[in-house]
Amino acid sequence: MAVCLVLAAFAGTPAGAWPTSDGPRIRVLLFERKEAVEVDGRTVRKEKRWSAPGPHDVDGRRVRGAVEVSRGPEGLRVVNELPLEDYVAGSVLGEVSETWGPSLLRAQAVAIRTYALHRRATAGARDYDVEADTRAQVYLGLDGETPAVRAAVADTRAQVLTYDGEPILAAFHSAAGGRTASAAEVWGEDVPYLRSVRVPGEDDSPDTYWRTSVTPGELHDALADAGRGIGLPRRVSVAERSPSGRAVSVRVSDGHDAVVVSAEALRRTLGADRLRSTLFDVRASGDDFVFVGSGRGHGVGMSQWGARALANQGASYAQILARFYPGARLERVAARRLSAPVGAAP
Repeated sequence: MAVCLVLAAFAGTPAGAWPTSDGPRIRVLLFERKEAVEVDGRTVRKEKRWSAPGPHDVDGRRVRGAVEVSRGPEGLRVVNELPLEDYVAGSVLGEVSETWGPSLLRAQAVAIRTYALHRRATAGARDYDVEADTRAQVYLGLDGETPAVRAAVADTRAQVLTYDGEPILAAFHSAAGGRTASAAEVWGEDVPYLRSVRVPGEDDSPDTYWRTSVTPGELHDALADAGRGIGLPRRVSVAERSPSGRAVSVRVSDGHDAVVVSAEALRRTLGADRLRSTLFDVRASGDDFVFVGSGRGHGVGMSQWGARALANQGASYAQILARFYPGARLERVAARRLSAPVGAAP
């Protein structure tokens, strides 16, 4: 995970302006590994590009900008290329609810814009910048645009979070379970603006308390998928916790042998919808194991439910972002540099 980035997106443009009247463009991977795709009512099975600004209907998703269909080794790949501000407008409601208020919508818009620019600057050999699903940010296209969202995007136009003058990795998640995790805890790399902070007010989140039951057979298969095969599990416990209280590793015994598996690896193999976070404990319930936890997601950066609570208390979007990304600066994008801080906003 790189912290220092090169802002290639802004090279060679007039000072204080976006590269074009629409600003930078973002390439969004809509679909991949498909044998056919419907674009504007036509079935497409080969490479094609629609350069007109749209809107286009792509398998029922309405999008602005250009649409490009290419063929890879595993089927068709569909990429939507569009202005950054339109991408932000199409992504806000993929992440939060419109009813959460203007401060929260603005904070989410800034985080989405910043994350997209971070990914764009580090795309390397990829022919796209971000995915349209939870691997990056959930992009709804035109169906996600509303007057309230468009207003939040316009109010924050060209504003990004920076560290050392460059867009940060503006990570966010649904709920932290009372305290966010640092990047060092979760990804093994210290990032100065992704530190653990206390998060009050998440009580309304549906993920404040969760539990899921796992059978010995399911756990056995999950361990095998994680490369930690063992006999039928009989005892499970958290072996190590991070400073924010999250499980780092889990010890599983079959009564004779024992293995220790990464909690994050176990979450991936059991499924993120079942183990909603790694902030959990494990209890025996008959022959099964009950994982009891709090929060949802990796826990790094902005808690969306925590941000909602701050917004309800009257915090501005700048104050919300400062809480979850300590040390980062809220700035307006310029050509070769970023201008003075925007500062607290209403």
